[in-house]
Amino acid sequence: MTSPDKIRCMFGTDGVRDVANRGLMTPEAALSFGRAFVLFLTERGVPRPKILVCRDTRRSGAMLESALCAGMTSAGAEMYLLGVFPTPGISRVLRNGGFDAGAVISASHNPAEYNGVKFFDARGHKLKDGDEAEIESYLGDDLLQDWRPTGASIGDLYDASSLRGIYLDWLKELLSSVKTRDWPLVVDAANGAASAVAREVFGGWEGPVTYCGVNPDGLNINDGVGVIHMDNLAREVAKHRARLGIAFDGDADRVLMCDSAGRPIDGDMMLWVIARDMRGAGKLGDCMVATVMSNTVLEEFLAREGINMCRCPVGDRYVFERMLETGALLGGEQSGHIIMMEHAGTGDGISAGLMFLKACASLGEDIDTLADRFPRYPQILENVKIGDRERVLSSPALADATRRAEEKLAGKGRVFIRPSGTEPLVRILVESRDADLTREICGDLKRVLTEITN
Repeated sequence: MTSPDKIRCMFGTDGVRDVANRGLMTPEAALSFGRAFVLFLTERGVPRPKILVCRDTRRSGAMLESALCAGMTSAGAEMYLLGVFPTPGISRVLRNGGFDAGAVISASHNPAEYNGVKFFDARGHKLKDGDEAEIESYLGDDLLQDWRPTGASIGDLYDASSLRGIYLDWLKELLSSVKTRDWPLVVDAANGAASAVAREVFGGWEGPVTYCGVNPDGLNINDGVGVIHMDNLAREVAKHRARLGIAFDGDADRVLMCDSAGRPIDGDMMLWVIARDMRGAGKLGDCMVATVMSNTVLEEFLAREGINMCRCPVGDRYVFERMLETGALLGGEQSGHIIMMEHAGTGDGISAGLMFLKACASLGEDIDTLADRFPRYPQILENVKIGDRERVLSSPALADATRRAEEKLAGKGRVFIRPSGTEPLVRILVESRDADLTREICGDLKRVLTEITN
């Protein structure tokens, strides 16, 4: 059991991240994390763990993969390498059985100079906070330095590329279940991990498919493409007169879309559609889970359908944990992390995109009118770069400004301030039916945060 006083310092909401070859993402650090993870597993009764590994397309990926695997094999683990592969793909292969754990080298939506490491258990689930805190505690343990298997006890490396079909065949089966697929489509793989599978997965689409962001060079991941740059997807959709555009992030655990007019279809809209389809099939469970960032209109629209919505902190791992607590079979984030418990235990952008298409066909949804029928509360999300987040977030000045904002919004909206789990940022979310009030409050809070920082 994890000691209740152990707190994570290095792990964020989605593993450990930093600028590659600096700080927490040097080869030396990756090696230590690898050894610590194996020690964590060994002390839980897995003496020679079989660990599955994949990475995204960043230039630093091979460097960190080598270091991570060196650390793990030096601690006696057997390593199975999938190569460049989507994060949800490793989760799916783990779910199939035969492995004790998984590790992904990726910084998801972050720029190419960043990289990270996240760990999975044997069921394909991301580790809980307490487990990550336990792994951190091993980094300063003398046993980590002294525990050196020799001879036949040293681990080895194996090519696991033949296992990629477990994920790909399942995605092709999902796509084949979409009733109508003869119209033009644009797929943006963000020059990331989805680049390695996009053409194979969407090869069964009967209409014309235009691919962009499928030529990674190690430095262009998320660069002007993918979910971070939806304007690119909108341009491509207009250029090729497509009915829909689908974009992924660097490791393909997120998906966002736009309609033929370039209007965004975010995670909230996808959840609204998928939830109704799953409820009709008797596969939704007791409720649906969304984070504190989801627009209030999603909650209102689901309530009209008799679907309860539970909220949780930001991060697909917290969505998953809340789903387990509530018995929900669907959950997700406005940012495009969507989890369907029947299929995966982590966000899966590709399968979520296919399930959305399947749901639209089943429900007879007109994709081009979704944006008109989903009138979001005006919502502004601002990011403020902060050095000492703990000092800033505990500031009395910020507490006073937040209290004043909540008083102005009473009964008309909400305000939410949180630190980013992956970047040195504080995020401000203000939501209200009154657009002018939304802008005013967001501007006030951003000014206060900036003043405190300076």
